[in-house]
Amino acid sequence: MKEFDLIKRFFAEQSVQRKDVLLGIGDDCAVIVPDERHHIAITTDTLVAGVHFYENADPRAIGHKALAVNLSDLAAMGAEPAWMSLAITLPKVDEVWLEQFSAGVFELAEYFNIQLIGGDTTQGPLSITITAQGLTSLDKKLSRNGAKAGDWIYVTGEVGDAALGLKHLQGQIELASVHRDDVLNKLHYPKPRVLAGQLIREFGSAAIDISDGIISDLGHICSASGVGANIVLDDLPLSTAMLDTLPQQEAVKLALTGGEDYELLFTVSETNKVGLETALVNAGIKHTCIGQLNGNDKITTTLNSEPIQIDSKGYEHFSNE
Repeated sequence: MKEFDLIKRFFAEQSVQRKDVLLGIGDDCAVIVPDERHHIAITTDTLVAGVHFYENADPRAIGHKALAVNLSDLAAMGAEPAWMSLAITLPKVDEVWLEQFSAGVFELAEYFNIQLIGGDTTQGPLSITITAQGLTSLDKKLSRNGAKAGDWIYVTGEVGDAALGLKHLQGQIELASVHRDDVLNKLHYPKPRVLAGQLIREFGSAAIDISDGIISDLGHICSASGVGANIVLDDLPLSTAMLDTLPQQEAVKLALTGGEDYELLFTVSETNKVGLETALVNAGIKHTCIGQLNGNDKITTTLNSEPIQIDSKGYEHFSNE
């Protein structure tokens, strides 16, 4: 099967056909019609075989995650997903693999009403790059640099399970059978917090998605906003699976540094705290306050009211060079 036949069979046909797409797949460029009431937020993520997923990983899960990590970035900006482009490099044309991969992409795309408008296919080592675009209102901006000393720090959902699942796959720990499917599902099929991001945009001061670990990602907010923070480790939302598998301090460290959760970490002022909590509760979104920003230039942590040192800062590419 040649390149253009591959595109036509696996990617050209899709259920989402947005009215703001003037020209989609099949030409040198896609053409979209911008909405004058919104800004366009743009993000790109690459997944590489052997780095972000195992070579023999479920292709449906790879497709889901390739789009989900981009949608998580849009969620952190409070954006509404709209369009995406896909560049995929394949060692060979495996029709069964492509069928499952494209199904994983389009299932999530259909759920969030996002249209594939173009991309590229090449032959080589397996890698997937998606660029996603979303819409944000002109008068509401959510970024990393709006936090202030005194703001409260929150996270959505539970943290650490994706890293726990990875440790299981690597043979470093053994998950009980009662927890295994749920934990591995969080690793392979993360749920981007798009609705939460749009609610946080209305009340919050800053946000980021948790891809590299709480410590690392909170550090980005602190650096961009010129603040410090203290995290109360007792308050971290840990799952039953995490607490059943690891001692408390190991569970806490993994939750802080493991990454791959794709939950949202966000900050909110004392004034807007109740309004945001009410909005999230009404939407059925679990959220937990885990600390507070301050005027220092570092991140500290306490456990059982005592200071505790967390050495690892989370994952960073090229950190081993």
